[in-house]
Amino acid sequence: MGNRCLIGLFFCFAWALPAFGQSTITVGSKSFTESVILGEIATQLLANNALPATHRAQLGGTAILWNGLQAGEIDIYPDYTGTLIQDVLAQENIANYDALKASLANRGISITRPLGFNNTYAIGMRTDRATQLGITQISDLINHPELVGGFSNEFMDREDGWPGLQGAYGLPQQNVRGLVHDLAYRALESGEIDMMDLYSTDAEIAYYGLTVLEDDRQFFPDYQAVLLYRDDLEDRFPGAEARLKKLEHLIDEAGMTALNARSKLDKNPEAVVAADFLNETFFQDNQIAVSQATRWERIWQYTREHLYLVLISLFAAILLAIPLGIIAARYEQIGRVILGIVGVIYTIPSLALLVFMIPLLGIGGPPAMVALFLYSLLPIVRNTHAGLTDIPQPLIESAHALGLSPSTKLLKVELPLASRSILAGIKTSAIINIGTATLGALIGAGGYGQPILTGIRLDDTALILEGAIPAAVLAIVAQAFFDSLEKVVIPKGLRV
Repeated sequence: MGNRCLIGLFFCFAWALPAFGQSTITVGSKSFTESVILGEIATQLLANNALPATHRAQLGGTAILWNGLQAGEIDIYPDYTGTLIQDVLAQENIANYDALKASLANRGISITRPLGFNNTYAIGMRTDRATQLGITQISDLINHPELVGGFSNEFMDREDGWPGLQGAYGLPQQNVRGLVHDLAYRALESGEIDMMDLYSTDAEIAYYGLTVLEDDRQFFPDYQAVLLYRDDLEDRFPGAEARLKKLEHLIDEAGMTALNARSKLDKNPEAVVAADFLNETFFQDNQIAVSQATRWERIWQYTREHLYLVLISLFAAILLAIPLGIIAARYEQIGRVILGIVGVIYTIPSLALLVFMIPLLGIGGPPAMVALFLYSLLPIVRNTHAGLTDIPQPLIESAHALGLSPSTKLLKVELPLASRSILAGIKTSAIINIGTATLGALIGAGGYGQPILTGIRLDDTALILEGAIPAAVLAIVAQAFFDSLEKVVIPKGLRV
């Protein structure tokens, strides 16, 4: 337990160094455009009133934001009453807004009044397909079990999503799959799926000319947009609560749809969309000016963040994995246990491992670095073990005959002879880390995953390549670096 705490403290301290001494309001948002826009609006509204605020955008789904708010990792984030009542606090059977507010207060969380629009779930189909089958309402789907559904991953698991909808209507469809919401529109347009879940303020509904099926059994509740914030926010930043409340009843459904369209369809950055809205609404005389970084400035920032994640996690893994490999080679029974444990860790899906770390270390860099550290162990431990156990026995006996102490024999004979294998394990871990670190953006760790996620969400290939190409280049550079390092680390007589 003590070792785990020390490792956690190491990663938290390493991540906190660049921001040490800063005190800001942290606004979070989910990984879809509307949430990012609302997060930007809240951030800029606070910042333009001399309140220090930063936006940690695209932090994944509801669970990550909710846990981050409770843990104090973020101070504010936009959500929806239906999500809170039907998903987050489903076990409490909350009936209305006042009961929701009281339940949140018991957890040290406050909530604004609704922002003015209801972004409810809906089921959509291509109009030509719906017309061909005579489908106008959700209950009509009962007669078409052959239809293929493509639903957002969160919708697939929530009781106010597909499981509850299927039960409420008795829907027979079995061929349903989880998709990233923004990619589902393209799958629907191409005919790969027949139906998908919609958010009623999605700009793509009108753009693709989709038919929204009537919820004739009124399964979906209201999803009034609200802002959640920590109760201590006003004590730490006087005036912040009053600023947030200025957004209450301010944005109607048509207005939110238009903001989404400006970002998703017209390709305007969310920060610009938010600034234009606030300037028009509040700041005609003291307008917000949004400065946009150039592509190269963004790539340099992502590179620094990515290297930070990879280098710290890899360095920590080397410090632990090589001694573990030595122990595994020395003691056969213990070695089996060590190799088994690091092997099991390696089989855990990377996204799941990132989420597992959040309750312990919060969101951002620390959980991402710990996950990368754990993934780095197996190649280094295994290669260290293999390199030491593969040394020809006559060489070991010669070292023993010379009267070398165990430590001298290890440092002067065994490790140099195993150096090629050990270095190969480190190189493998480094390259794996570079690729896996892109997932860190899902929990706010930054790096090359940030433009990839944004590009997927906005259907912008250039943004996807802005993260994918540098990540590939970094992997090639890492391989070249370790190839050249062989000339220094591996004894000359062992080089081919």
